[in-house]
Amino acid sequence: MADELKRRVGLGLLTMYGIGVMVGAGIYVLVGAIAAQAGVYAPLAFLLAGLTAAPTALSYAEFSSRIPEASGEAAFVEKGLGLHWLGVAIGVAIVLAGTISAAAVLRGGVGYLTAIVDVPTEYAIIGIGVALTLVALVGVLESLSLAAAFTVAEIVGLIGVIWAGFSAEAVVDYAALPPPVWPGITAAVALAFFAFIGFEDMVNMAEESKDPTRTMPRAILIALGVTTVLYALVSLAAVRAVPLAELTVSDRPLVAVWQKATLISPVYLSAIAVVAALNGVLAQIVMAARVLFGLGRREPALSLFHRSHPRLGTPVLATVLLGTALVITSLALPVAQLAEMTATVLLAVFVVVNTALIALKRREPDAPFKAHPLVPWLGLIFALAALASTLWSKL
Repeated sequence: MADELKRRVGLGLLTMYGIGVMVGAGIYVLVGAIAAQAGVYAPLAFLLAGLTAAPTALSYAEFSSRIPEASGEAAFVEKGLGLHWLGVAIGVAIVLAGTISAAAVLRGGVGYLTAIVDVPTEYAIIGIGVALTLVALVGVLESLSLAAAFTVAEIVGLIGVIWAGFSAEAVVDYAALPPPVWPGITAAVALAFFAFIGFEDMVNMAEESKDPTRTMPRAILIALGVTTVLYALVSLAAVRAVPLAELTVSDRPLVAVWQKATLISPVYLSAIAVVAALNGVLAQIVMAARVLFGLGRREPALSLFHRSHPRLGTPVLATVLLGTALVITSLALPVAQLAEMTATVLLAVFVVVNTALIALKRREPDAPFKAHPLVPWLGLIFALAALASTLWSKL
């Protein structure tokens, strides 16, 4: 076994990986929830959420140029704050969050799949989980190429929804354009912030990226920009075509948009939702395995995971462990509730990472990619606000 990963990923694949992780399966259900808070101003909420996520994304971009390691946040925190134990704890939290998130997405995707194909849920979870783990084992280029194909399918589906929404007759809610209710829009922004979680996964691909100090920051910013535009256009199409009373209670809001403009069966949207779920699961397996690989370099107790296959160049033990944990979690645990916990954990990680960058910039101001000194402060404030809003909603 080797202890290095192969650098095979360029800007294009890395960017598509990021877009796929961020778009994921969430857009297929999130639009209705955002519209329930912001009304016809849902597109504004998504745009503001993208701007809210941007400072933390820029912090990750700078860190990835300074420390292009697979352990991502663990390396960032240890370097910035000088706390080895906190860095390891952050890394383990990312691995657990990725596994739980992937389990939730897998279960949701299987739900769409069983609506199309008559197959037992348990068999579908095991079959898909094993298949995606094998893809992740074969190689990072193969994994990200498949993820890119999934992402293209997702984007095509969303473009179809956008076309349908703008082809349909505008509903009264949209045409009347009532004055904005800012408390509702603010609450929607906090909710929509979760739609942009995913850029943090990209930095864990640094050791397999070509020229990561240049490629990684560009890929993160492009992926965030493309995702923001997609979310805004999809939500605009939705509030334009579907009455709010119908949109906000629909469990398949994008199907509702599609049916307003065409008689063509919406089954293909369900198929794309399955593809989106597969993309999200594959991305999380690949990401979490790289974090565990990187942690093995930094923490002696986890050193057995710092091994890669000499020919495939993938972290075999870490990938098999995570694939197994993913299937078991998806079968055995109430993953919907745990998925909410994942978002809370990631927001706490964003708080720590921005704090670490503030400290590091004071000691070492120069970096290959350097964000403005205010950027990590804004990221810290926005992450704290989103975390407080999330915790408050659970009380």
